[in-house]
This record gives sequence, structure tokens and C-alpha cells, in this order.
Amino acid sequence: MESTVITEPAEPRPAPSRPGYGQLLRTRGAWTFLVPGFAARQPFAMLTISIVLLVRHTTGSYGAAGAAAAVTGVSMALCAPYGGRLADRYGQRAVLVPGVVVHALAGLGLTALALSHAPLWALFAAAVPTGASVPQVGPMVRARWGVKLQGSPLMSTAAAFESVTDELTFVVGPLLATALCTTVTPSAGLVTEALLTLVGGLLFAAQRGTQPSVDAPAADEHARVPHTSALRVPGVRVLIVTFLGIGAVFGGMQVSLAAFTESIGEPGLNGVLYGVFAAGNMLSGFVCGAIAWRATPRRRLAVGYAGLALTASALWTAHSLPLLAGLGLLVGVCIAPALITGYTLVEALVPAGARTEAFTWLTGAVALGQAAAVTVAGQLEDRLWGGAGFLVPMAGTVPALATLLLLRSRLVPRPLNRTVARGVGHRAPVAVD
Repeated sequence: MESTVITEPAEPRPAPSRPGYGQLLRTRGAWTFLVPGFAARQPFAMLTISIVLLVRHTTGSYGAAGAAAAVTGVSMALCAPYGGRLADRYGQRAVLVPGVVVHALAGLGLTALALSHAPLWALFAAAVPTGASVPQVGPMVRARWGVKLQGSPLMSTAAAFESVTDELTFVVGPLLATALCTTVTPSAGLVTEALLTLVGGLLFAAQRGTQPSVDAPAADEHARVPHTSALRVPGVRVLIVTFLGIGAVFGGMQVSLAAFTESIGEPGLNGVLYGVFAAGNMLSGFVCGAIAWRATPRRRLAVGYAGLALTASALWTAHSLPLLAGLGLLVGVCIAPALITGYTLVEALVPAGARTEAFTWLTGAVALGQAAAVTVAGQLEDRLWGGAGFLVPMAGTVPALATLLLLRSRLVPRPLNRTVARGVGHRAPVAVD
């Protein structure tokens, strides 16, 4: 650890104005990776709910369904950052092509085991490679924006645009998966997810011209920090905790909404209610990206996350469809500001050579929080009263908010003209231009 203590300067405030979505989308070459990137990330929003609905159908237990989905989520959370590190080092295509093939095969294998009523341990065994091979297309797209817009005020707009895109997938994905599982066959959601992952992932990987170059030279040899782990940046660790809480909201909502709609005899409304929640998230993200913020990113994150914890804590009190839909909408509205600000902070906190890894740590944190949430919510729905799973979003966001408020000083972006050490101070200091 460095012995010299450097006093952090006052956090710089963002510029009061910046270009909007129109200019962002006119960036040369952007559409070549945006369209296949959207197709490739769509299955990600279908995976958990497809597993929950399929395993619930074959076993009759939300606890077993949540556990199988949780294994997938934990596996993804543990493996995604290493996939991001490999993509930073060897290129996105080298990681993505074999990954989507493995994921498709593993997903189809999990489907076959569930339909054959295999024991739960066999489902868990198949869930491991299914989760480990989930393609991290969202972080890869963000990394491509970073190459295109390096040093541009459009980076904040790009972060908002990507969050809106993510939330659009969480509107379409659960609706599509639920419709397929309830109107076609319970296995249709997971089969479609596997096939979309394969086709979309291969199309995205084919866009070689926009992927970050692993051999691009830095302007200053000493300024380049190749392959430094993003986890060594203190601010990233704080963001991981906050994103765990967001994952708890996603997971708790998915299981609890499915259980609630089934308890009232309207299982088809599950996708509608989750779509309302995700629509609030998407619309809020669009507005956040269009506003020229004067508040600092740290303050925006703290305020947005406080609103998320407050609204998520009220979910368990809802006992009617209109009230649950209204609260779900408010929860969704509060998620987008936290996601957008977190991803924006990564651009300032993490060296360029580790940003794909950093983004995958945050994505993995959401998956891990979601995995824990679907497990706990499934057990609560099986063992306690209907709607008990709605306690999980509160249990995930309140501790995360406390951590964020206590450690928010670690989210101050380091100015580029100061003397810093690689990582968090374990190596000799170098000058960064």
C-alpha cells in the first residue's frame, strides 16, 4: 500500500449542457454494433423468468425454480468478470463466439433435463454452464462506445442510452418469455432464449471494425495501464454493492409477481406487471439521458438509490393488482438513475484497459443479487404467505443504500493530471496525462 497520502480534490461538477441522443446516434459506425447488440442482449432478460416458469411447471415448487435460476445467476456473476477481462486482453470476438455456442447448448440441455423430470441436482449441474456462458453483450457495447467517444461529452449520453436499451430488453424479454411459456409450452421461453443468444451473438461478433483493439497504443507509454483488474479500484467495489441491491429488486419482483398472479388465477398478467415495472425503468432512463444534470454523479446516485430503497420497501404491502402495478412502476422509475450513474462513474474511475471487466463486474453483481433474490423469494413464497417474496427487494436495497452513503467518498473520479498508482496503490506511482 502506498505510504503517501494524497488529499482528494473537490469533486468536479459535470458540464451544464451536453449533446443529446440525436448526435449520439449519428456517430459514425454506431449502428453497425447497436442493432446486432440489441438482438444479442435480448435473451439475457428472458433467461431467469424462463427457468423459473419451466422448473415451476415440472416440479411444482417455486423454491426449486428459484434455486435453479439462482445457480445460473451465481455462475454468471462469478464468470462474467473473467470473461470481460479476457475480452479486454484478447478481443471481444475471441470470447463471444465460443461463449454463445456453449450457452445455446447448455440452455437446450437444461431444457431437456427439466422436461424429463431429472433430479434437482442434475438441473443445478446444467445451470452452471448455462450461467457461466451468458454473453456479456451490454458491457461489450459500452466498451465500444468508449472507443468511439473517448474524451467526448457524449459519453454520459451513451451511458444513459445503454441503460434505456437495457431496460427496453427487460420490457420485451419477460413479456416474450412469459407469453411463450404460458401460451405455447413451458419450455418455449428457454429454447427461444438459447437460439436468440446464438444468432444474435454471432451477428454482433461479426462486427470486427468497432470492437476495441487490444493492441492500440496509448498516447503516453506510462499512461497505459494494461490489464489492471477493475476490482482493485475502490469505487468499483462500492458500485458492486449497490448493484447487488438492484439485482435483488429484479429477482424478487420476478418470482413474487409470478406467484401473485398465479394465486389470483391470472398467470398471464405476470408479464404485464413486470412489463409495467420495466417500462417505468426505461422511461426514467430516457429522461435521465435527456437532462443536462448540474448535480454531481455521487449525489445523483445517492438520491436515486434512496428513492429505490423507499419504494422497494413498500412492495410487500400491496395486495391488489392496481396498487402493485403502481408501486412496480415507481420502483422501475427509481432504478434507471442508479444504473445510469453507476455506469457513468465507471468511465471516470476505471482505466480504459479494464472497463469491459468493470462493466461485467457490475452486470455480474446484478445477476448475483438476482440469483440470491429468486432463491430467497421462492422459499418465502413456498413457506410463508403469498406476497412474502416482496420483502426481498427491501432486504437488498436498504443495506446497499447504507453502504453507499458510508463509502460514497470513494466514488470521486480521480483527475487525469494527478500522480496516481496503478490499481489502488500497490505499485509505483506514475503520471497520468
